[in-house]
Amino acid sequence: FRLLIVGVGECDNDEWWLIWEVSDLITTRYKVKPSTEKLIAQKHKVRFSKRKKEILGEMVQHHRYNLLKKGGDEEAGTLLFLYYRRRRPNLLSVLFLSLLSCTFILAPHLFSASSSLSHLCSFGVQNEGFVGNIDVNAPLCSSIPNGRICCDRSHFRSDICFMKGDVRTHSPSSSVFLYSSKSNNGFISYVSSMIDDGEQEEHDELQHEKIKPYTRKWEPSIMDTIDELDLISKRANLGVHHPCDVIHNVPAVIFSTGGYTGNLYHEFNDGIMPLYITSQHFNKKVVFFILDYRNWWVIKYGDIISHLSDHPVIDFTGDNRTHCFTEAIIGLRIHDELTVDSSLMRSNESIVDFRNLLDRAYWPRIRGLIQEEEQETVDKKMSTSPTSGSVFDYQARKPKLVILSRNGSRAIMNENSLVKTSEEMGFQVQVLRPERTTELAKIYRSLNSSDVMIGVHGAAMTHFLFMKPGSVLIQVIPLGTEWAAETYYGEPARKLGLKYIGYKIKGRESSLFDEYDKDDPVLRNPSSFTKKGWEYTKKIYLEDQTVRLELRRFGKRLARAYYCITGIHPQSSLE
Repeated sequence: FRLLIVGVGECDNDEWWLIWEVSDLITTRYKVKPSTEKLIAQKHKVRFSKRKKEILGEMVQHHRYNLLKKGGDEEAGTLLFLYYRRRRPNLLSVLFLSLLSCTFILAPHLFSASSSLSHLCSFGVQNEGFVGNIDVNAPLCSSIPNGRICCDRSHFRSDICFMKGDVRTHSPSSSVFLYSSKSNNGFISYVSSMIDDGEQEEHDELQHEKIKPYTRKWEPSIMDTIDELDLISKRANLGVHHPCDVIHNVPAVIFSTGGYTGNLYHEFNDGIMPLYITSQHFNKKVVFFILDYRNWWVIKYGDIISHLSDHPVIDFTGDNRTHCFTEAIIGLRIHDELTVDSSLMRSNESIVDFRNLLDRAYWPRIRGLIQEEEQETVDKKMSTSPTSGSVFDYQARKPKLVILSRNGSRAIMNENSLVKTSEEMGFQVQVLRPERTTELAKIYRSLNSSDVMIGVHGAAMTHFLFMKPGSVLIQVIPLGTEWAAETYYGEPARKLGLKYIGYKIKGRESSLFDEYDKDDPVLRNPSSFTKKGWEYTKKIYLEDQTVRLELRRFGKRLARAYYCITGIHPQSSLE
């Protein structure tokens, strides 16, 4: 047999959750798996014995009894359990059930003067949808009632769980507890005791979920290094043994700064941007709890964090106090590489809005740096000639080009010649060598005031986020990095509104040209190696390759960038 659960009449959130939990009890207790994803109020197709049918019949009667006892409307809240054999359905039966279902569902519309019949109703064995007041396009767990834990594990990049009600942390056991007083009129408790023959659930747990709150779910090797949290729902009376030390009147967001943290690309892609996506709608009324806490990370990104939360960051593992909330989000949502998908945001925020946040975060510090430099300039003018001012003004009118300099792998070996060529073309050139300890506000200031940025593919290219929309990004693409260069930086840069120019080097511009025969597949067919896996790409093309630009060829990209900014074709000694 199969079971089809249909809500007849108007069902509120608690009733939909009731349907879900009943199905959970049946599938869990009898070790059977639904043949489709378990979604709220969708059909749960499982096989049932005669005894299970009797149990379900008793559950219906129990639910009706409690509903009528409390003065409820039997017609509005009744759950209709329909059984049918696994065989070709009788046509007349299907038509009758379809008509009956439509009558119940459309009754409020047919007899209401303010309503109009705007939906067609259909019902059949193959229809996986349902009709009601639920937004089927909304993300999983977008709305849950008090006393519930809901986990969305549908995304291949990350899991995210929501807890609503009496939420309390317990860092010694790496747990977050939810003490629930919800009993669904005793219905779920009744079902549990009936199915378990009166036995108590182990440790009085109502629900138990596990999650590693980091956004590289698809990468097992790195997820193995992330701390795991237990999310446990218990009966409300057990909360007396777990008193609150700190009570918060704002929600909590719990996430990890482990994994690849230490690499600029991953710090933004896996951490900062997902944190923005997940928490910005709270308007800073939120507390951040961090697993795998790193103090330097909090200091480095303190300017951004302060624009996402009004509250100090808390080390989940290091703070043994019990923190209490009415709502918590565990894990972060992530959209794509270095981007914010406006279609998935509540108020249609985009990557441009994220960059505007960076602007607000860093400009207070930048103003301080400008004031310091202006004072130094005033002091210097006391001893300079009058002509120096006109030279400064002339330099200020030149388009500014920033070269992101690298040491070691993927460095530009003829960088000095590149600087000279760029200056001859009419650019004001700045060579920027960011270090791990370089203050991000200083880097932001340099790139925010630039018109063009040049860099070789690598994590430092993440700094394109600091550029103004309309600026030009030139990415030098070494051998074997074409896909990564486009996916991680090229496409996201376009979404930000930058004018992106990719420069794919030729074999003779790579240091690998001196190490391999000119007909070697490493030079002639890099994809034959990169498709073997990350380790091949990393060893051959990322760690052992430097670049020597063919400046006459590269100069065409410089000229194109100059024209994009000024509308003028530059003069160059290369021509």
